Amino acid sequence: MEGMIHSMDKREAFKTIAAQVATGELAFPTSARVALKLRQTLDDPNCHIDAAAKLIQAEPLLSARVVAIANSVVYNRSGKEITDIRMSVARIGFRTVRSLAMALVTRQMAGQTTSQAHHDLADKLWEHTAHVASLAHVIARRVTHQDPETALFAGIIHEVGGFYLISRADDFPELLDSDFTDWLEDGEVQVGRAVLDKLAVPETVATTIETFWDGFLAMPPVTLADTLLLAEELAPVPSPLHQLEVKVPSEDMTATIEMVIGEEMLTQIIEESAEEIRSLTEALKF
Repeated sequence: MEGMIHSMDKREAFKTIAAQVATGELAFPTSARVALKLRQTLDDPNCHIDAAAKLIQAEPLLSARVVAIANSVVYNRSGKEITDIRMSVARIGFRTVRSLAMALVTRQMAGQTTSQAHHDLADKLWEHTAHVASLAHVIARRVTHQDPETALFAGIIHEVGGFYLISRADDFPELLDSDFTDWLEDGEVQVGRAVLDKLAVPETVATTIETFWDGFLAMPPVTLADTLLLAEELAPVPSPLHQLEVKVPSEDMTATIEMVIGEEMLTQIIEESAEEIRSLTEALKF
C-alpha cells in the first residue's frame, strides 16, 4: 500500500509540474537564458553572422561547443582546425548553432538542483543524449535519408522533459526515488510536451518526439522518428530515467533492422561512421 501511495504521489507531482509549465514561465540559469536569446536572434532571417558571433562569445560554454563542433570530423573535412567564433559559425551554419543553443538550454535546465545525486543523474542523462544526437545525425544521413541537422536537433532535445523534472526534484523529492517505471509514460511525456511547447520547438520536431515516445519503429526505417528510435536503441549509454520499449514487426529486432536496411548493413554503417559519432559526441559534452 505504501508503494502505491508513493507512486500516486509521484503521478500527482508530474501533473502539477506539467500544469505549472503550461501556465507559467520556465526558470533557467543565466547561461540558458543567453542561449535562448541567441536562438531567437538566429531565427531572424536578417541576422548577421557578426551579431551571432557576439552573442555566442558572451557565453563561454556555448563558445567552446561551437568551436568544438566546427572542428569535429563531421564538419571539418579539411582537417584544418579553427579557433575563431565567427569562422566556426560560418563553417557549421546557423542551424547547427541553433541546435547547440538548445543543447545548452537542455543541459543547463537541471543545473539549479542543489543535490549532487541529482547533478550526477543529469550528467548521465546528458551523456546518453549526446550519443543519441550524434547517432541520429549519422543515421539520418546514411540510413533514413532525413535531414541530418534536424535529426541532431531532435536528438538533443528528446530528453528535455527528463532534464526539467530533475530540476524540480528539490521541490518534489518523490520524483527521484528508486522506481523509474512510470517516468516515461506519466512523467516525461506529460512534462516533456509542456516544455517543448513552452520552448516553441517546431511542430514537426515536437511531433517526432511524441512519436518516439510511442516506441513504434517502422520497417524499413524512413522517418525522423525512426531515426531517433534507431539512435536510442544503438546508444551505448542508456537513459538513466527509463528503458524505452522499441516495438518492431519481429521478435528479433537486430535481425529485422539488418534485413531491411539492404546491402549496407546497419552495423557496417555505424562502424564506418564510428569516428564521426565519437567526435560529435565529444563535441556535445557540456
